[in-house]
Amino acid sequence: MIIGLMASLVAPNLLGRFERSKEEITKAQVEMLSSGIQAYILDMGKCPDTLSELITSNDPKWRGPYLSKKELPIDPWKREYQYKCPGEHGNFDLYSLGPDGRLDEKAIKNW
Repeated sequence: MIIGLMASLVAPNLLGRFERSKEEITKAQVEMLSSGIQAYILDMGKCPDTLSELITSNDPKWRGPYLSKKELPIDPWKREYQYKCPGEHGNFDLYSLGPDGRLDEKAIKNW
């Protein structure tokens, strides 16, 4: 009974920390991808059509790859990052749909 009581007190705290760590990872990845997009824009004079252009391109002006790991990350919820250029909130919009898979207040955005 004591173990059950302790588990009921500890488990919600650990789950909350785990979810917050996913959010922090996502924020860092959105920043990293945003930096790559901005470097691409400086070199190419335009937004990439897709995020994969941060990794490879046949354009002679391309000076990438613009991501250090040379692969596109997926968010901690196993979804691809959403990208739109021109953006509705700035030069480009980049976001994760977050834990609930919707563009709402829980989504992690670059704006």
